[in-house]
Amino acid sequence: MQNLWNQEKASSLKTDLEFRVYTSNLLGQSDELVLHGGGNTSVKSKVDGEDILYVKGSGWDLVSIKEEGFAPVKLDVLKEMAKLKTLSDSDMVSQQKAAMIDKSAPNPSVEAILHAIIPYKFVDHTHADAVVTISNSKTGIENIKKIFPNFLIVPYVMPGFILAKKIYEMCKDINWESCEGIILHNHGIFTFDDDAKKSYDKMIAAVSLAEEFLEKNASLKIEKFMPRFEVNLEELQKILSQEKGYEVSLKINQSALSLHYASQNNLNAFATRGVLTPEHIIRTKREPLILEDKDIQKAIDRYKKSYIEYFNKFAKDEVMLNPSPNWIVVKNYGTITIGKTEKEANIIDDIITHTMNAVLKADKLGGYESISLKDSFEMEYWELEQAKLKK
Repeated sequence: MQNLWNQEKASSLKTDLEFRVYTSNLLGQSDELVLHGGGNTSVKSKVDGEDILYVKGSGWDLVSIKEEGFAPVKLDVLKEMAKLKTLSDSDMVSQQKAAMIDKSAPNPSVEAILHAIIPYKFVDHTHADAVVTISNSKTGIENIKKIFPNFLIVPYVMPGFILAKKIYEMCKDINWESCEGIILHNHGIFTFDDDAKKSYDKMIAAVSLAEEFLEKNASLKIEKFMPRFEVNLEELQKILSQEKGYEVSLKINQSALSLHYASQNNLNAFATRGVLTPEHIIRTKREPLILEDKDIQKAIDRYKKSYIEYFNKFAKDEVMLNPSPNWIVVKNYGTITIGKTEKEANIIDDIITHTMNAVLKADKLGGYESISLKDSFEMEYWELEQAKLKK
């Protein structure tokens, strides 16, 4: 993982927030750290004598975030929220917004409370591919503990208040000076420091350790070959447009990685093992459609039937999303992503490209293993994520 810090550029920065913007942009430049709105960062500072947490606002990407993209929230209020026994998603959002000193700023990240309870000025959070690849394997906890012996390792917990509460409880007796960071199983990594450069450097160093582990234990050799299957794309687009209720845009991926992935045996079991990191599910659904013959409608009907069974198993009072697929693995052909626009199809393609690479590497570590079906459903139907996607 390349360290992009530029001392000449950094020497022109003066305020805490300027440093926060700079290192956030550096993190965002690497797709191996964050993708399309993923990850979040914060800085604690004083405004008129009051402690304020400037945390990444919803709707901003780290690569392009500016000062106005950070939500200024009263730090003491967030810390008190962490002590609550329960807090609904909507109440968390409204209380965080009420604690902002600038009501015109974007809504604070759903991880604002977690950033607040970490007692360092700068906090960096990414969904680093290498870290999540290792933790999304059957030997994940064992290997993560081996690679990061001085990190707090947190079992998977739903993002938002539940996660902040879990870490708040785990950290009551922790010696923060000896804690080098936090690994969220199946989710991502946190680093922190009172110095912007040191926090950033810690993230790059930690992810580099994970990358070196994968290079040694799970390197891939992928050879390019020609597709051995044809798809009637006109028919596929027509059927999917009918199923979605709008004219869809398709992105065809026949890269060496995609063809290798689509050539695996028993695709129905291999390619349907869940998302790389929880936030991806709102874009991709939990699993793709597997297409192994020419009967497109039959395959989609089978997918919808399975999705409806999944929904009915876990739903309480949720309204079901469209049950048709958001991406397809076509046997010996490659992958196809489906979007309302070309941009959306490309975003999903980016996400599944990283996912495919991770699945293949995790299989070399004992087998890829994502979050459970129940956890997947709770994330897919999380009211805050639904609101974010509708925006």
